[in-house]
Amino acid sequence: MASLTTLAVATLLPCAALAQGVARPIRLIVPYPPGGPLDIAARALAAGVKDTLGAMVVDNKPGAGGNLGADLAAKAAPDGHTLVMGAVATHAINPWLFKKLPYDPLRDFTPITRVAQVPNVLVMNAEAAQRLQIGSLADLVAYARKNPGKLNYGSGGNGSAGHLAGEMFKSQAGLFMVHIPYAGGNPAQLALLAGQVDLNFDNLATASANIKSGKLKALAVTGTRRAPALPDLPTVAEAGARLGLAQFDVGTWFGLFAPAGLPPAELARLHKGFAAALESAELKARFAQLMAEPSPTTPEQFGAFVKAELAKYGPVVKASGATVD
Repeated sequence: MASLTTLAVATLLPCAALAQGVARPIRLIVPYPPGGPLDIAARALAAGVKDTLGAMVVDNKPGAGGNLGADLAAKAAPDGHTLVMGAVATHAINPWLFKKLPYDPLRDFTPITRVAQVPNVLVMNAEAAQRLQIGSLADLVAYARKNPGKLNYGSGGNGSAGHLAGEMFKSQAGLFMVHIPYAGGNPAQLALLAGQVDLNFDNLATASANIKSGKLKALAVTGTRRAPALPDLPTVAEAGARLGLAQFDVGTWFGLFAPAGLPPAELARLHKGFAAALESAELKARFAQLMAEPSPTTPEQFGAFVKAELAKYGPVVKASGATVD
């Protein structure tokens, strides 16, 4: 009897292992360190789909400006069990910034949905704005045109989103400001608060507390829509429509990708689960704390959006002269 029991257990083990394999959790790669807005959003999204898509494990794989994690996803099996939270850096900026990219941002991925957009904001050191009598975007452009090179702006480094926003602003407005790169967004913000630089193109979630306290003067948001958190603040395109800035649009976004070759049925299943979660009141409230706006799309819409973003940043990176390795 003992031998028969042992044989039965041994026979059942492969079946149990197979069942566990079928039900294994989805691995969501986040190509940045834990604790940032994208990581927090990914964990909130994972919790939001547990009842529809099953368990999801967030796996932080930072390195090479996000390229390491994106490449891991690109080379994974297209079975719906490995996804990546890509972003404007991994899929629109880095392909132009890095001389050798280990993946193709279009061919190596299956777009699922855009997840969210995070407004960026043009902010000045409040004391500098008062001293130079700059109270609006028009004032800033007028001063910079009359005083080329006297204003400077900080960023989180050469090729960062803040750097490229500044280069696009300079090009479209026809003015010159000095770029000062720092080793990350936090040092750049500290330099702005200390008056070492005059202005930054910063993430609204990062800058909002200092805007409210009066340490920073917000002049405009950089996307195509006003930010719900600052509804009275115009966009750069609105305030600069007559200054050459009517087409200005620089924003932070992130979205979900699977490896290329994902079966259509699996793509439909994943998209349905994520889109429903992004429309939920609970997730919208969680994202609002990050100043992020859920912005789900169809896979086709997201693919077209990424392609357009990639094309947009090519000439900007080239004009900036920024390269890596």
